[in-house]
Amino acid sequence: MPKVVLAYSGGLDTSVIIAWLKENYGYEVIAMTADLGQGEELAPLEEKAIQSGASKIYIEDLRKEFVEEYVFPTLKAGAVYEGKYLLGTSFARPLIAKKLVEIAEKEGAVAVAHGATGKGNDQVRFELGVKALAPHLKVIAPWREWDIRSREDAIDYAEARGIPVPVTKKSIYSRDRNIWHISHEGGELESPANPASYDMLMLTVPPEKAPEQPTYVEIGFEQGIPVALNGEKTDSVSLLEKLNEIGGANGIGIVDMVENRLVGMKSRGVYETPGGAILVYAHREMELLTLDRATLHYKEQMALRYAELVYDGVWFSPLREALDAFVDSTQRTVTGTVKLKLYKGNIIPAGVTSPYSLYDEELSTFSRDEVYNQADAEGFINLFGLPLKVRALMEKKAGLR
Repeated sequence: MPKVVLAYSGGLDTSVIIAWLKENYGYEVIAMTADLGQGEELAPLEEKAIQSGASKIYIEDLRKEFVEEYVFPTLKAGAVYEGKYLLGTSFARPLIAKKLVEIAEKEGAVAVAHGATGKGNDQVRFELGVKALAPHLKVIAPWREWDIRSREDAIDYAEARGIPVPVTKKSIYSRDRNIWHISHEGGELESPANPASYDMLMLTVPPEKAPEQPTYVEIGFEQGIPVALNGEKTDSVSLLEKLNEIGGANGIGIVDMVENRLVGMKSRGVYETPGGAILVYAHREMELLTLDRATLHYKEQMALRYAELVYDGVWFSPLREALDAFVDSTQRTVTGTVKLKLYKGNIIPAGVTSPYSLYDEELSTFSRDEVYNQADAEGFINLFGLPLKVRALMEKKAGLR
């Protein structure tokens, strides 16, 4: 019997896909779950997958690889999609695709499958990953084939086959969770006119319910990578987990946005990224101190393209690898400590130090001129403004002003 490896989350969609693949393809279904930091969500999956008809399930602990090889490169790049989205789902998909391919080759499977809808970005991310790593594998996307047209239909399908699902027709959010974030879509969020209900939050308290006193954190960086929290060196996974706790308790990292999907439509979602928001802010503060103006500004332009590549699922591409080389060269001096104040959803700078700081107090001070001669500015302004002066004289001579 041919085998298919399914990217299995235990959620509504993948819960019904196991039965659907067996009914419609006659495949042996092997489930694969990537442990990216979902926590307690993983506990029931082995039993549930087997009860749903899978022949076996792999639950792969990928947290360290995820943080160090997908999250941190994106963090160093400063990549944020459309100014708000910290790419929590986007850079998880290529790693899942990589693991799908590895298990498919190990099991001799002829196909892989995923539960992404035909309207979303994830179908692209999964399938581009497979194409880049194992183009010979068939990819099955049930949402593009079956007669199920809504999550309500999927619930009915599951109930008819005795498959337990973690949602109801009254509470029908679509969620994706990993160690970096959790996303919420669907339900009342489908109308941008509706305010998001804080009842949906799972990692973060509403800012107004955060403590009345601020919390301070210090993050140590080495070449753009966070390596220490409050003066103590720690591993990447533990650092992010602790920051999630601290940030979540202070209402940090809640994003409500309407974004432009790759497939051409706009969508609305709420993201919780407490630890990630702190790291992105801290890394930016570190770069402001240690990068020169030209490099910093060019890197800002590059970060927009990097974010698009990650969002679009083109992780395994020569361009992203080339951009990584540029980013790594800029991060050689991004080393030091950033102190932040967290207060009711706000992140506030509270001091930054680095052995590679480009800030020179003697140059910047208003109180002394021993190092900087203010009179030099006149010649600089005359030369810098010369093109504007020449244009103005021409316009006056030509009667244009």
